[in-house]
Amino acid sequence: MWTELLPIGRSSVSGGYRRYAWSGADLECRAWFRAQAETRGLTYEVDRNGNQWAWLGDPAAGGAVVTGSHLDSVPDGGAFDGPLGVVSSFAALDELRERGAAFDRPLAVVNFGDEEGARFGLACVGSRLAAGQLTKDKAYELRDADGVSLPQAMERAGYDPAAIGPDPERLARIGAFVELHVEQGRALDLSGDAVGIASAIWPHGRWRFDFHGEANHAGTTRLEDRRDPMLSYAETVLAARREARAAGALATFGKVSVEPNGVNAIASLVRGWLDSRAADQETLDRVVAGIEAAAAERAGRDGVDVRVTRESFTPVVEFQHALRDEVAKLLGGTAPVLPTGAGHDAGILSASAPTAMLFVRNPTGVSHSPAETAAEDDCLAGVTALADVLEGLACS
Repeated sequence: MWTELLPIGRSSVSGGYRRYAWSGADLECRAWFRAQAETRGLTYEVDRNGNQWAWLGDPAAGGAVVTGSHLDSVPDGGAFDGPLGVVSSFAALDELRERGAAFDRPLAVVNFGDEEGARFGLACVGSRLAAGQLTKDKAYELRDADGVSLPQAMERAGYDPAAIGPDPERLARIGAFVELHVEQGRALDLSGDAVGIASAIWPHGRWRFDFHGEANHAGTTRLEDRRDPMLSYAETVLAARREARAAGALATFGKVSVEPNGVNAIASLVRGWLDSRAADQETLDRVVAGIEAAAAERAGRDGVDVRVTRESFTPVVEFQHALRDEVAKLLGGTAPVLPTGAGHDAGILSASAPTAMLFVRNPTGVSHSPAETAAEDDCLAGVTALADVLEGLACS
């Protein structure tokens, strides 16, 4: 399975992956998922929001144990973020069948669409729509860098965008959702454990900063006469680092666009996107407020207008203690429990169903990069751990 997925959407230049929602690479991954389901005799279906499901047993029976993750990527992302969870889910099902496991509850593997938000700027679109955390109207407003809307992209890919929206009946079928994911950090590497359990997801969000200045000639305009938004943006990037460091939080400007984007032109608009995360809501609010204040202060000095728009936000997710404790028990009580600053579909679904997460050791801690990796032995340990959990939850 891993070998089949590796070449899909991989850049020959960077070595990273460009599997964006509803793109050709995404459709290839979707075809792969369907083939895996059909090869195993599972019931395959696509829900109203484009999420893929592979069912063992009757979906309508309720109380289903669901596992899976996503197959899309960030720009030039790594091979493991998302796909490891999907591949491991199918592999865990194979292992359970080899064990002769007797299933008392339906079991499903899911591939949630557009988890990374690389194309339309909003993470976890598929699960947010299903959970009612993203309205159809707001989804229709999403556009990529080329101006293509989400419904247009879905339609071009052969899916019906008119059907998207909340899916409470489907989510009501889920008795427990367990997502396996490569760790995006080095906690397990430092502890010496191959597999860990998630305790919580830090609150996090994305904010767009628009700095409006005045376009002018770079070679003839005196420094004193400039209204240069690039200066305001640059100070805001530095302020983000200062505020995050002081609060023990995280703040990153990882995406920027410039108009008119000419070497010999002073910019008229600099638009930067902030990603910020913290262990608690109060700290996150304080960090973002500090960054906004620094942006406004510098923009005032530069004669620049600044506007800040919160584009997405996910509050702290404390995974259900009962399910988390059950997962820990099924793994022998030895797996470390750790928080994460990364968002996941499991976090979105936690408001609708009991959810839990397993992490597989990442020896470098590098993620969202072609350098992302995990050892084969650790991946196999993850499959065994997931199989043990699924057997404990779904089998007699």
